[in-house]
Amino acid sequence: MSSATNELYQQVILDHNKNPRNFKALDHPTCMCEGHNPLCGDHVTVFVNLEDETLKEITFTGDGCSICKASASLMTTFLKGKSRTDAKVIFDEFHKMVKGELNVETTPHHLGRLTVFQNVSNYPVRVKCASLAWHAMNSALDRVTVTSTE
Repeated sequence: MSSATNELYQQVILDHNKNPRNFKALDHPTCMCEGHNPLCGDHVTVFVNLEDETLKEITFTGDGCSICKASASLMTTFLKGKSRTDAKVIFDEFHKMVKGELNVETTPHHLGRLTVFQNVSNYPVRVKCASLAWHAMNSALDRVTVTSTE
C-alpha cells in the first residue's frame, strides 16, 4: 500500500468512526437485521426502508471497532438511493474485495470510494469487522418478499 493510499484509508476510517453518517434507528423500517462478531465484540443493526425496490433510507446503530463503524457508515451513504439489485451486486463485490478475491485495480467494479477498504484483505482478522454491517444489510434485504405487480 502506498503511503498516500494508507493515509487516505486512515483519514476516511477515522472520520467515519468519529462522525458516523446515518447512525440512528428507523422507526418503521421495511426490513432490519442485527449482526454480531463475538471475536471482536462488534455489534450492529442495519435498518432499511425500501420504496419501489429502492433503498430509500438505510441507517445503522451499534458498537464496534473503528473499521466496523466506518464501514457501516460508508455503506449507508453509498447504498442510499440504490436499487435492491445494485445493493446486492455491491455487497458481493465489497465482500470479495475485503477477502482479497477482487482486485479493484484490474477488475471492473461498482465500489467507488468503498475501495478505501481494499487493504483490509491484508489483515484477515479485520475482514469480519469491515463486512459485518454488509452481511446484516444483505440479510435484511433477503427477508423482504418481492411481489409481482403484474
